[in-house]
Amino acid sequence: MTPTLEYLNHAPLAEAAKLLEGLYADSPWVAQQALNARPYASLAHLKHALARLVASAERNAQLPLVHAAAVSPGNAVRPTPSSSPSAYRPSPLSLLITAYQDRFGFPPVLAACGPRGLGLSQVDINATLQRRLDNHPEFEWAECLRNVHRMVDMELNRRFDTEPAQGNEVWDWSERLAIHSDPGYAERGELTVTYLTDAHRAVAQRLSHWMRADCGFDEVEIDAVGNVVGIYHGSDRNAPRLLTGSHYDTVRNGGKYDGRLGILVPMACVRQLHAQGRRLPFGFEVVGFAEEEGQRYKAVFLGSGALTGQFDMGWLEQKDADGITMREAMVHAGLCIDDIGKLQRDASRYLGFVEVHIEQGPVLNEIDVPLGIVTSINGSLRYVGEIVGTASHAGTTPMDRRRDAATAAAELALYVEKRGSSQPHLVATVGMLEVPNGSINVVPGRCKFSLDIRATTNAVRDACAADVRAELAQICQRRGLQFKLEETMCAAAAPSAPAWQQRWEKAVETLGVPLYRMPSGAGHDAMKLHEIMPQAMLFVRGENAGISHNPLESTTSDDMQLAVEAFSALLDQLAATV
Repeated sequence: MTPTLEYLNHAPLAEAAKLLEGLYADSPWVAQQALNARPYASLAHLKHALARLVASAERNAQLPLVHAAAVSPGNAVRPTPSSSPSAYRPSPLSLLITAYQDRFGFPPVLAACGPRGLGLSQVDINATLQRRLDNHPEFEWAECLRNVHRMVDMELNRRFDTEPAQGNEVWDWSERLAIHSDPGYAERGELTVTYLTDAHRAVAQRLSHWMRADCGFDEVEIDAVGNVVGIYHGSDRNAPRLLTGSHYDTVRNGGKYDGRLGILVPMACVRQLHAQGRRLPFGFEVVGFAEEEGQRYKAVFLGSGALTGQFDMGWLEQKDADGITMREAMVHAGLCIDDIGKLQRDASRYLGFVEVHIEQGPVLNEIDVPLGIVTSINGSLRYVGEIVGTASHAGTTPMDRRRDAATAAAELALYVEKRGSSQPHLVATVGMLEVPNGSINVVPGRCKFSLDIRATTNAVRDACAADVRAELAQICQRRGLQFKLEETMCAAAAPSAPAWQQRWEKAVETLGVPLYRMPSGAGHDAMKLHEIMPQAMLFVRGENAGISHNPLESTTSDDMQLAVEAFSALLDQLAATV
């Protein structure tokens, strides 16, 4: 008979202990302490409790867990091409294990089941261990424990006969979308999807097909700016709709889940509703926003901006790196520019906007919590700038006669780092530096740079921006240089609507996992929708220290499953109250 959580919660201690026996090899104390804390509201609740028990233990209690779960070479030696069958040489995996042990003083732990539970290839295992050799020892110790927890997650799924079916579906959709990538990146196996490229349009077509054919949306279209819009009608077609979604474009060489998770999770919810033949009392509109990242053109939040009536028609004349205007790209994609103005949504026809998004940070990963409640989205400013000096011979120009644009930009970057560190909830970044036509023996006469400033309040953000501009002016005056600084984006801070934040909290509570409230340092489409309707966001834990805008961006199908369940709970909640 398959055990149930109900039985685990109420069975005599000795009987319940059998269900968790061997879960942590050589460390039965973890399961014993977990059983003393019964009952558990869900399997996710139990998993979190086990992880926190391990995290709070002394290092000498954790060490047996690491040794018991350590990567084993297995057949990590293979014969060399030799006439002697007794001649062997170490395999790459064996060498990596040895190097890891020498570097950290403990063996590596890697959950070979992978984020989907399908297993990792030998190439992936080797690449992961090679990358982890560069980590700090304390970080790596925590990473080993996280991999122990992932193994336990999978074993508990097996013992309780639980499969994250919808999470697997979302994970598989993400993989299939990631097939499409822009030229120059696809050849290297990198994911880059910028506005209205062939890859971008292929993703839009794939999303629209899934919405219509697989999920049962009633209406699906690609609108005048390339947004993919799916509508699942409610029982009352005159009732206001719930709006949700996120973006499907990516940064260059980015990850598979940033933005896209917020499209696929509600799609899975609609698929479930359609399979049940169920209609909500309100309509449900899911939008895959065509552009949010500002990678091909300077415009950002282009897709969500069109819905809020803030599409700037002047953007159409912007040119990409190949000299193609946005207007030309839209015409080539078959979009109807004349219809852009018609995309603006009437906020009175909507209940609000909610968005699911991968965290893009390390916090949830570090505290072993799968979902986070967003309290506010930081306000942000973006600039592109250029410092202009004089290009001159590196050998004949004395140091005190130089008008070096690059060293001025470097000086500014150090100031930006210092200013961004000066108070909580403020970050400032110089993300791009470029010396056009630079040469090894030429003093740089020009240097281009970017500037990104974010804070939880507009006042803190703006004060930092003013200080940076003043410092830039002072640096250039002292060095005899000129500069240009162009603001390319200004997004106000967007606190979550209290009622909608509470709905997410209640939805997460139904899953039995802890509530964790946090601000978002990254910008999201919810920031734009915030300007016309109430909004709130749900974060999903990321793997690999929560890294994002990076190929290592990842999350598990188990956490995706919890996101789908939380979203479904929010829909049920709303259905009971509207």
